[in-house]
Amino acid sequence: MTLTEIKQILRERNIRLTRSLGQNFLHDQNQIKRIADAAEIQPGEKVLEIGPGLGPLTRELLARKAQVKALEIDQRLIESLKVLFETSPNLTLEHVDALKLLKKEAFDWSDWKLAANLPYSVASPILVELALSKHAPRRMTATLQSEVVDRITSAHNTKSYGVLTLLIKAHFDSVDRFRIPATCFFPEPDVESACVTLARRPKPLLTDTAMITYVSLVKLAFSQRRKIVWKLLKQRWRSEQLVQAQKQLNLDPMVRAQAITFEQFVSLANFLTH
Repeated sequence: MTLTEIKQILRERNIRLTRSLGQNFLHDQNQIKRIADAAEIQPGEKVLEIGPGLGPLTRELLARKAQVKALEIDQRLIESLKVLFETSPNLTLEHVDALKLLKKEAFDWSDWKLAANLPYSVASPILVELALSKHAPRRMTATLQSEVVDRITSAHNTKSYGVLTLLIKAHFDSVDRFRIPATCFFPEPDVESACVTLARRPKPLLTDTAMITYVSLVKLAFSQRRKIVWKLLKQRWRSEQLVQAQKQLNLDPMVRAQAITFEQFVSLANFLTH
């Protein structure tokens, strides 16, 4: 779908894009193909697309013979998509707030892939909901703000490292990322964009019970980044237990959250679960 086609559809249907919904439509076909390539879409695969807009990525996914479920919050765009793809039996369109749906309903996404240009205003919570779901997608490829991609892929002892990094990393490895120029979108966003691909770990690192501990641990540890971790964790765990954990895992008694590696957080969660 070209920029000219997008503008024509918007004009003919008298649709004014809404900034609050993060409506910046990707129209560069080379970038769209790169996203589909990164997602490794194969014929017959089930693909979740959130925020299809006017369907440029949808069209590419369908061209690759995927079974696509597209979730769109804007009824005006749903109407346009129905017209554009009226002869596409492999597409299921749903008019729904994707974030509310993911929070409300448990769904088995384990045989699915995510391929989406996510609305930037809700991109992080959507990825977290999918990543932490009991049956998460096996691969997630999403266009986001570059800043968010930095946070997802960052290492410890960096400014970007934090809760988002660790919640995603619990079940997913980052396998690829690439920049997408603002000129590839209409209207052009005020922020830099990038596409990231995340692959689900073949085996979980934490039991369901330990995972609950891990989420609480990470959130509490980063609730005040400049404070010593052990002081923050006393809000939830006994001092004796924390001292024992610190010694057994050989962690600095003065350590702050950003200096603790992902692997150390996993070990700490396992220790505090028992």
